[in-house]
Amino acid sequence: MKRALSSSTVFVPFVLAAFLISFNGCAPPQSMDDGDGAAEQDGQADDQPDDGTDGGTDGADADGDAATGGQASTAVPTPPLGLPEVPIPDDNPMTAAKIELGKLLYFDKRVSKDGTVSCATCHDPLMAWAEDRKTSAGIVDAEGNPQVGHRNSPTVINTAYAKELFWDGRAASLEEQAVGPVGNPIEMGSSMQDVIHNFSKIPGYEERFQEVFGTGVTEEGFAKAVAAFERTILSGNSPYDKFQAGDKDALDDQQQNGMQIFMENCAVCHGPPIFSNWQYHNAGIGMDAEEPDVGRMEVTGNERDKGKFRVPHLREVAKTAPYFHDGSAETLEDAVAVMASGGKKNDNLSRLFLGLQAQPLSADEQADVVAFLKTLSGEFPVIDPPTEFPQ
Repeated sequence: MKRALSSSTVFVPFVLAAFLISFNGCAPPQSMDDGDGAAEQDGQADDQPDDGTDGGTDGADADGDAATGGQASTAVPTPPLGLPEVPIPDDNPMTAAKIELGKLLYFDKRVSKDGTVSCATCHDPLMAWAEDRKTSAGIVDAEGNPQVGHRNSPTVINTAYAKELFWDGRAASLEEQAVGPVGNPIEMGSSMQDVIHNFSKIPGYEERFQEVFGTGVTEEGFAKAVAAFERTILSGNSPYDKFQAGDKDALDDQQQNGMQIFMENCAVCHGPPIFSNWQYHNAGIGMDAEEPDVGRMEVTGNERDKGKFRVPHLREVAKTAPYFHDGSAETLEDAVAVMASGGKKNDNLSRLFLGLQAQPLSADEQADVVAFLKTLSGEFPVIDPPTEFPQ
């Protein structure tokens, strides 16, 4: 049954959900991945409310790196309507030159072993900084065939707020995430040592690293530059944000009803403003496979973390199909249907799903939730690849 909403309705997060889309990066060792948790550590309680924002330093110190090549001015991105200030690490202040260097590295396919894969290959600005494949393909194998991993590449958008990165949370920062895919044998198939060696021979990169960091090409500089660029990829100013800011015509009746249903059933994990608490849950996705992906357990070694994956954020969710860590849901409607019925039963299913298993959302309620989720699509930068790279 649909419930009427008034503009004065107060939304209180009540119980769960975990629509698995999101970002970052790519693959665990010997696989291709993934994405983007304050994390429930080692199977600890995973139902604590969280606003999804990181506790990092807001703003940047002009002195920042050990040497910034005279870059005294900072370039902290201004968050769009609906987003909090962007957390910037004290040891990686934002400058225009650093962001530009990060952009070049992000799009440069020479980072990969065979020169065919860049960060943008799996996190394409034209695809809401994700991709439309079920799981990602990396460099080719000895027979010339693209190697395909077992995890979906989520979006880079709003990963500035993520507390841990990749679906299993194995990277503690965007800087740490940025170098992970380089050495993955399926994804880029190179190593940071080789990248440093090869890029140090490119005068254009040597000059830019000297300008930004006061050093030659280094792994630390590579990581900081790419992370700085990724922190500028933000999405906000959506119909939802405009509604929250007072424009009561920004959402229609169905979308407002879907918002109420969502807040009552999903916001413990997917609460605003980022629509993720970055924790880890087992929703049963893929647990019926012959060799299921153990998820967070791969990082912690704790059996209680088997099948748990990081809660993805839901901004721009309507544009980042397919869904879940394995790309098994082709449409947003498919993903909502799985979550609205309480996930998929398995021995380690998160207890937060029990309420929806006992009383699943109706087809009409699911349609309303989908309508609401589409209002989380706002404005984000679509950046063209550089036409020229350092030589």
